[in-house]
Amino acid sequence: MENIEHICQPRATKSSSSSAGQKKTGEVSKQKWAIVSLSSIPLVMTLGNSMLIPVLPSMEKKLSISSFQTSMIITVYSIVAIFLIPIAGYLSDHIGRKKVIIPSLIIAGIGGLISGWAAWKMDNSYWIILVGRSLQGVGAAGAAPIVMPLVGDMFKSDDDVSSCLGLIETSNTFGKVLSPILGAFLAGFIWFLPFFSFPVFCVLSVVLMLFLVKCPKTNDKPVPFKQFFKTVRATFTEKGSWLYAIFFIGGILMLILFGILFYLSEIFEKEYGIKNIKKGFFLAFPLSALCLSSFISGKIIKKNKVLMKWLTFGGIVAAALSIAALWFSIQLWFMISMFLISGIGIGIGLPCLDALITEGIEKKERGTITSIYSSMRFIGVAAGPPIIAVLMKHSNHWIFILLSSLSIIAAFVALIAIKPSTQS
Repeated sequence: MENIEHICQPRATKSSSSSAGQKKTGEVSKQKWAIVSLSSIPLVMTLGNSMLIPVLPSMEKKLSISSFQTSMIITVYSIVAIFLIPIAGYLSDHIGRKKVIIPSLIIAGIGGLISGWAAWKMDNSYWIILVGRSLQGVGAAGAAPIVMPLVGDMFKSDDDVSSCLGLIETSNTFGKVLSPILGAFLAGFIWFLPFFSFPVFCVLSVVLMLFLVKCPKTNDKPVPFKQFFKTVRATFTEKGSWLYAIFFIGGILMLILFGILFYLSEIFEKEYGIKNIKKGFFLAFPLSALCLSSFISGKIIKKNKVLMKWLTFGGIVAAALSIAALWFSIQLWFMISMFLISGIGIGIGLPCLDALITEGIEKKERGTITSIYSSMRFIGVAAGPPIIAVLMKHSNHWIFILLSSLSIIAAFVALIAIKPSTQS
């Protein structure tokens, strides 16, 4: 497996490091509102999905469906996105990032309206809700995954890219913190209100993107598809080992995270009687830890690929050990504490993976390659809830065995396949 030492090479000599640092600071300062606008997109997309997690038990009762069918309300969103994200990435490389992101946000908002209207006005509305959720997945495919390559386009400095990706990942995880609280709060008034709130958030993001984000101008002509395909294939031939590793690790981490969230939502309500907004706050504990650790990780990694590797490895090991500890007890506060540690571990690793893959790919292929990575993450999101729903019918211990085992495998892959050079 080849080293990834060729990625993100320093662009400035030591003699010019001071002036480069000043330029970087100025560049980030000038783009601060654009960064805020871009950060709103993963926040909104996360709200569109995770906001429903605390409401799932209520949906199960209101719609008279099974726990597995309920999990599909989360999963169908991700399944649709999995297949469309690479197409959106390819289009963004050819027609421009904003031309893909803005229509995608509009489609996602329409999907939310359809799901909300069906839940409000229709009997036996489950299948129409899934149609609306599928449309949300179409929109999600062309929105949040395109933010990563756009950040790579906007900044020349590796430090700026890493820092901004850390903020983007923090926004994503902050959405996960806010989602259970906001979802439970809205559902406390009307159970389907979270569906209708999503289009409002989408409109806000569209406005921010239209007026505050300017994509870098380029004189490059679109590459013909055949030539583009050959280039992407050559990239995988050259860099495949670490790319596949990052794809795999990203998918596993999201499977673990959404598996945990689904499990906690079910167990809080059915075993401990924790419902509504109180459940939202309880779910926010591990997610807050994930958000904070993502922010700190994104700030400290800069372009240090060795640090990225070991933070990823250490974070995944911490998640594995904390989940394995639940074999011995699932007392409420012990369980929350262990999942809080898991959240910290996952939060440490995600910005490192984002930075490695975004900074390691040429601009012309960045949208396509990072979109494949996003697809792998969506596979994890899609797989987590239904897998946990099936295992909960048998034994909680099998849930902890599976999640901790997957974490250990992911840590081993990070250790073996990611081989950055020693930083000078």
